[in-house]
Amino acid sequence: MLKSISKYLWALSVSAILFACTQTSTEIKESMKVVDNHTYAKPEEAVITHLEWDAVVDFDTKKITATATFTIDKAEDAKEIILDTNDLNISGVKDEEGNVLKYNLGKDQAFLGSPLTVHLNSNTSKISINYATSANAEALQWLNPKQTADEVAPFLFTQSQAILARSWVPVQDSPGIRFTYNAHVKAPKGMLALMSATNPTEVSENGEYDFIMDKPIPAYLLALTVGNISYQKLSARTGVYAEPSVIKAATYEFEDMEQMVVAAEQLYGPYKWDVYDLIVLPPSFPFGGMENPMLTFATPTILAGDRSLVSLVAHELAHSWSGNLVTNATWDDFWLNEGFTVYFEQRIMEAVYGRDYSEMLALLSLQDLRAEVEDILSGEKPEDTKLKLDLKGRNPDDGMTAIAYDKGYYFLRLLEETVGREKFDAFLKDYFTSNAFHSMTTDEFITQLNNKLFDKNGIIVDEQLYSDWIFGEGLPANCPQPVSNRFDKVEEVLTSWVGGGKIEELFSPEDLIEKRWSSQEWLHFLRNLPEDLTTEQMSALDLYFQFTGSRNSEVFSAWMIHVIKHQYEPGYHNLEAFLVNTGRRKFLSPLYAEMAKTEDGMKMAQDIYAKARPNYHFVAIGTMDKMLSWKE
Repeated sequence: MLKSISKYLWALSVSAILFACTQTSTEIKESMKVVDNHTYAKPEEAVITHLEWDAVVDFDTKKITATATFTIDKAEDAKEIILDTNDLNISGVKDEEGNVLKYNLGKDQAFLGSPLTVHLNSNTSKISINYATSANAEALQWLNPKQTADEVAPFLFTQSQAILARSWVPVQDSPGIRFTYNAHVKAPKGMLALMSATNPTEVSENGEYDFIMDKPIPAYLLALTVGNISYQKLSARTGVYAEPSVIKAATYEFEDMEQMVVAAEQLYGPYKWDVYDLIVLPPSFPFGGMENPMLTFATPTILAGDRSLVSLVAHELAHSWSGNLVTNATWDDFWLNEGFTVYFEQRIMEAVYGRDYSEMLALLSLQDLRAEVEDILSGEKPEDTKLKLDLKGRNPDDGMTAIAYDKGYYFLRLLEETVGREKFDAFLKDYFTSNAFHSMTTDEFITQLNNKLFDKNGIIVDEQLYSDWIFGEGLPANCPQPVSNRFDKVEEVLTSWVGGGKIEELFSPEDLIEKRWSSQEWLHFLRNLPEDLTTEQMSALDLYFQFTGSRNSEVFSAWMIHVIKHQYEPGYHNLEAFLVNTGRRKFLSPLYAEMAKTEDGMKMAQDIYAKARPNYHFVAIGTMDKMLSWKE
């Protein structure tokens, strides 16, 4: 049994159990204490190692009909394997010889779905599951032509993180369980299908496509999209997919992608995923981006026309190391994915665009973090401000806050500033190299940090560091403070305007035409406007800067907060249009929340949401329904 378990440990890849084949039985038993409360799987008994997926995508029924064939590794005495499912219609299970295997679906639990238990014969090494998704599969969003940019064809995309992969594939849906996969997908003729794998660049004549992902990934990185999609190559290993009407703008916006990949490699080692492509999805995509290997999914809200929002691309690219290569073992360790990625993102942006630019991003990040910490500490679960979470019995989506991203970043930045960049970079490069294609727990990270950074360099560490930053609530007093001369100048202008200075004297037409302020500077300006703005002041700002008509989603959203707060009615039409046509949760949450602060605002929010809700993905709907006390 130990031999079979050691194979499992490689597949599970929890970094606390690296190189399990050389471990003692005591060490192996110790490593098995890692428990993922968001999966029914019992990988110590039987675990998946490879998936062969054969699927048909049907837009008429809004269903995927498929066969998922898994290669499995099991303990010698294993009698069953357990997979995660959520509202899947299972029609049968067979082994590699075609023999029917008994199976049963367990009780459905909120957000976890149902366990699929397949009974195994002593010689079973593969299982094939025939199934179909439901029309309401949580990971899938089926868009009609009117919900796309070109309005000529329907569109499908998936969003599997955190535990939604189980709603379109029966799978062991844990970030600590990795597997390779091959896929054959049949889509409607004339449509392009893409996955988190090797991808075509042209539409096939028969609508059939084959995919290979030969590197082990966790289930949350399974991805599929089908639509009227074009491709533009940017470099030998980078390219952009988008709807035909969007491809030109996307190509311009992401022209620096290869430069970002080079900068990332120079920092922390070779890019391991062969190609780095990006697809711009329709606006209902609920996140800024999703780091699906070989094919980042991205929101169109980053198409600002001036490449001012491409830090999101740097972020998703950084996930190719932090997250995709070294993965949080459980969703309680989510900060290990996102904190590292924000740190890496900032370093890429600094390398490509300069320290002044990255420090503005860091300051905006700190503003977001302080607001999030204050909000969570005043709520029912102040413990959610810890980096190491306890999400047992809760949806792991609850942990996807600025804490994991920004508090995680500032902890790593503190380490860099404490030991020096040269030593910290050496540690990180080794971290990504030695733990590649494995998972990481918070405790194991601390062990490696102590051994490979502090002890190696003769640095004594006060354990209070971990108590304050990882296991403690709130934001510690020793949080690093970025410095931005460009933001200082923004504040000087703002002070002058509040003191009675004329806009036209503070901002010449040349300033506006040449766009001497970046998106980050405009955000800082808008976030620091006085709380008691008058309608006349709002009108003057809008008349001169045209904020209500801005194409920059970040600037527009920041302005709309003031539109709502100060009941600036000339902005209401564009506010509604934006909320109806944009599904990115980052923008939806603060705008709806601001409206919900007053009785009239809540009514306006609910009226808009009634129109917008059909355009949103399940991930966004779950958040907004709760916020707006929505009942169908």
